[in-house]
Amino acid sequence: MSASLAVSVAGPLTTVQDLGRPGYAHLGVPRSGALDRPALLLGNRLVGNAADAAALEITLGPFAAVFSAASTIALTGAVAPLRVGGRPAPLNAPVPVRAGDRIEVGPAVLGLRAYLCVAGGVCVDPVLGSRSTDTLSLLGPPVVRAGVCLPLGPALSAPAAVDVAPRRAPGGPLELRVTWGPRADRFADPEVLGLGEYRVRGESNRVGARLSGRGLTRADGGELPSEGIVLGSVQVPADGQPLVFLADHPTTGGYPVIAVVHADDLALLAQARPGDTLRFRAR
Repeated sequence: MSASLAVSVAGPLTTVQDLGRPGYAHLGVPRSGALDRPALLLGNRLVGNAADAAALEITLGPFAAVFSAASTIALTGAVAPLRVGGRPAPLNAPVPVRAGDRIEVGPAVLGLRAYLCVAGGVCVDPVLGSRSTDTLSLLGPPVVRAGVCLPLGPALSAPAAVDVAPRRAPGGPLELRVTWGPRADRFADPEVLGLGEYRVRGESNRVGARLSGRGLTRADGGELPSEGIVLGSVQVPADGQPLVFLADHPTTGGYPVIAVVHADDLALLAQARPGDTLRFRAR
């Protein structure tokens, strides 16, 4: 009988995520996958998984589940209290779990998204080569709900021989490096993007981070035909407030893209909470 994870508390949004399904944008399918890829990669290394093993992306929390068999877990990404079998457990570390143990992840204290990696990975059925939940197109497994029982794969190798893996805590004002995009010339003064501070809005989600701050004015008010959109695109809708597209972004859009965020900085944005501030720095 294979091991499983019985979820009793799923929080506001918990999804299954791996490294995504790149290569299908021409079919209208975005990459999806973990928003904080370094956190997923670290967690999988800690429990002895392959880099592309699927884990649970827990947005804000809380989360709770019971293991049917002994295993090893690691919680990375957002800073949140973790309890295993009723006892406090460390973050960014391999933690043994006994059969019947209840794991509890409290609400995030710093950052927004925690990654629960389990030895063997979460083995829901893949779609187009990935087990990721795409919240825009609804490809992949459904959003995790309380009462669901998730299958787990067999452990492939021993957990990492470390006590705790050091990792920078999320949070604080952010600086995102950007490269000017294909439609920067559609704005009267594109440099405005780098002059002020922007705040993350509450409507942000896995599709994109919506921002509020100094508005951007178009030099050309004409509409554009739909164009391709890549991960990290900074699109400016009609209200002049920028939107940074994240993993579940649409593959095309008609609003102008003024810039693109450096791929290495997207993990920082993935951990930004509503109300957090950021600045753009053009390279």
